[in-house]
Amino acid sequence: MKTIYHAADTRGNANHGWLKSRHTFSFADYYNPERMNFGVLRVINDDHVEGSMGFDTHPHNNMEIISIPLSGNLAHKDSMGNGSIIKNGEIQVMSAGTGITHSEMNPNADMPVQLLQIWVFPKTRNVTPRYQQISLAENAKPNGFQQILSPNADDEGVWIHQDAWFNLAKWDKGTSGQYRLHDSKNGVYVFVIKGKVQIGEQTLNQRDGLGVWDTDRFELTASENAEILLMEVPMSLNA
Repeated sequence: MKTIYHAADTRGNANHGWLKSRHTFSFADYYNPERMNFGVLRVINDDHVEGSMGFDTHPHNNMEIISIPLSGNLAHKDSMGNGSIIKNGEIQVMSAGTGITHSEMNPNADMPVQLLQIWVFPKTRNVTPRYQQISLAENAKPNGFQQILSPNADDEGVWIHQDAWFNLAKWDKGTSGQYRLHDSKNGVYVFVIKGKVQIGEQTLNQRDGLGVWDTDRFELTASENAEILLMEVPMSLNA
């Protein structure tokens, strides 16, 4: 098993006043040639957006874009005619495909919104753009792995145009579990949203990340109450 560790305080840091963002991988003005991606996982942005502020209308293409609010609300509008509020406990995905424009705003003047925005390279380019948003609460699995994303429209969670599986693990202190990869040629990027987690000899604290590959399974233990996002993706950009 191979691993790569990214401590939370080694991430790129952007402070625009209304937006404070930490970048796991190179993004915007943060460039680190050693941290461009993990397989087809291209972006993990940890964003804090102040009240009544946000991202004005801007374009995307040929990228799978996943948003997971951690606190507060996010108002979304796009060129496909979608308009919605995304809340903590929900997940949103856009397949940008041939091209879309969208905006993301904090609709609350008195409350910031904290969210993870994740970009994954698609396996098929120039698909028809699509949008999906669901609540995660009804399929929550305390002290287990809850699948929140997959390549299959009929599976639990949202789906994207890539052979990727995301799982959310909300574990009590002392809980252990074994994650089994869907494909041994994939890797898993483990991102600790809250708490403390042990994987082998590596301790992961809040907002730390660990890439794991060249294995078909690995064990995790929650050293404290923890919320963990596991992102299994192809390691080859040509997959």
